[in-house]
Amino acid sequence: MSTNKARDMAYEEGLDLVEVSSAATPPVCRIMNYDKFRYEQKKKLQETKKKQTTIDTKEIKFRPKTEEHDLNFKIKNIKKFLGQKNKVKITMRFRGREIVYSQTIGLEAMQKIAETLEEDGVILQPPMMEGRQMVMFVGPKLQK
Repeated sequence: MSTNKARDMAYEEGLDLVEVSSAATPPVCRIMNYDKFRYEQKKKLQETKKKQTTIDTKEIKFRPKTEEHDLNFKIKNIKKFLGQKNKVKITMRFRGREIVYSQTIGLEAMQKIAETLEEDGVILQPPMMEGRQMVMFVGPKLQK
């Protein structure tokens, strides 16, 4: 139908003529209350945002000479982050001459951390050197 005729029909009913699909040939229009339509669209958008989960990346930093108790405390925090469905970036920084021990002490410490986190998470990226620090990424285990 012609645009003028559709506009007159909408005016008689006290509603609006809203273009639904401009890509179609001819363009598709609908007679409706536009304010109510916008309100419902906004509510749908809010509902989808509410159901969406965001995954953050948390970072925990170690040193090669971190003591056992501090190490266990940080591992407990990593488990808490994994329980909240966050990824964790585990960084071990080497300062000065500590870099000599990166492939021995550093790698052993990272392997120990990976073993303790085996039941709570999945190793996304194994330990690797980035400059003067060793980095490993751990993600939460997927529930089936």
